[in-house]
Amino acid sequence: MSRPVFLVGPMGAGKTTIGKLLAQQLGYPFKDSDREIEERTGADIPWIFDVEGEAGFRQREVAVLADLSLQGQLVIATGGGIVMREENRQCLKSSGIVFYLTASTEQLLERTAKDKRRPLLQVADPESRIRELLAIRDPLYAEVATHIIDTEQRAPKLVAQEMAALVRSS
Repeated sequence: MSRPVFLVGPMGAGKTTIGKLLAQQLGYPFKDSDREIEERTGADIPWIFDVEGEAGFRQREVAVLADLSLQGQLVIATGGGIVMREENRQCLKSSGIVFYLTASTEQLLERTAKDKRRPLLQVADPESRIRELLAIRDPLYAEVATHIIDTEQRAPKLVAQEMAALVRSS
């Protein structure tokens, strides 16, 4: 199989952590779409949001996803908002296996509490913001998902093993 494996889901669901472990188990290279944007831009995500706004960032995300989706056997952790653009949802669904990683709002808040590199959570009430984002994005994550995986209180290595078995059997 030469198709990529995508991980989608909200901030704090474990896409990068689990993605790296999954890539090791499958023997695939690992890519994080946000890090790819930073490398290609020469600027970090908060700076891109400040200068170009969310719309500018999302346009960069479209280009990076389209490029990564053509690179074959990769594990790709995507940014939480990647599903907001229709062209990204089509690319995900048509290009590879998509895992939607889920966790409770409380777990997401706990995992992202100290992370200042998440521009959408730099607000007075991050919990409300997470709930708001989930209300909008959950149906979109589910739309593109080949598999939905709950990461709540689960060891990342075990989640990656479960996912690797699903990739190998598809």
